Amino acid sequence: MYRAHPFPDVGTGTRIPAHRSIIHGVIATATMDWYRSEMPSYPQIEKMLTEAIGLTQPPVAISVTDELPAGVPVWSGASPAGCRFWQEAGSRVFATTAGDHERCAIGQYTHALEMSPGASTDLQDTLKVFADLTYVRDEDLAAIPVLQAKGRYVIYGPLAQMPVPAAVVLLFVKASQTLILSEASQQLEGGLPPAMGRPACAVVPQASNTGRSALSLGCCGARAYLDILTDDVALYAVPGASIEAFTDRVVALSKANGILTQFHQIRRRDIEAGKQPTIKESLAAMSGS
Repeated sequence: MYRAHPFPDVGTGTRIPAHRSIIHGVIATATMDWYRSEMPSYPQIEKMLTEAIGLTQPPVAISVTDELPAGVPVWSGASPAGCRFWQEAGSRVFATTAGDHERCAIGQYTHALEMSPGASTDLQDTLKVFADLTYVRDEDLAAIPVLQAKGRYVIYGPLAQMPVPAAVVLLFVKASQTLILSEASQQLEGGLPPAMGRPACAVVPQASNTGRSALSLGCCGARAYLDILTDDVALYAVPGASIEAFTDRVVALSKANGILTQFHQIRRRDIEAGKQPTIKESLAAMSGS
């Protein structure tokens, strides 16, 4: 498969100015493996994402299906909220039905799951509490995304083990990782992702419905139910249809950020030491370090 090189002058035979030769030499070495590779499978995507930005939790894939995939077990047991399935999905693949989400009326609502009379009552009671607290007012409700895709099962699992196409891939990230992810989103989607708040589960329909990535800062409920959603962690949702292209951009941008971070560190060191280096001199210092 042919893919345009992210740094077009590298390896084209084009005469490159001296200062660009320095930085391109560093970049060429860092990106040649990327340039030659074919599009990866889900296990490769998970490996590439994890290594590129240092994920500490596996990417979690989510899909909605009408049929239960062969070999995928149905969830058994109790879950206090639908978002808790994200944590459980870090280690195994499983399917849930609407009844498995019944203890979380808001999650059932955002995922457009069939609701029992009891769950419908819970939803109305929950929304009344939210309105009384002005946490979610009547006029806010219309802005909360609801999943357009409908199915009997919601499949969860580590991306590397997902047996069906992922509708959405969830990444558990910190601020430094979000920097690179947002740059990838901007390049692929022509704009920056929204930064969402309550409810955290709304990030799934947001990414699925729009076909664009989204950042969620979580919500007080998700942070109570998920041990892995600590104070320094947020959620980044990527549409499954674009996860391959997104991963390519993340890998390239991670390498670029690493190179440029080194450049800025050297430049800071020299300027704070009283020197007045030009850009060319800072690039040369980076090449020799």
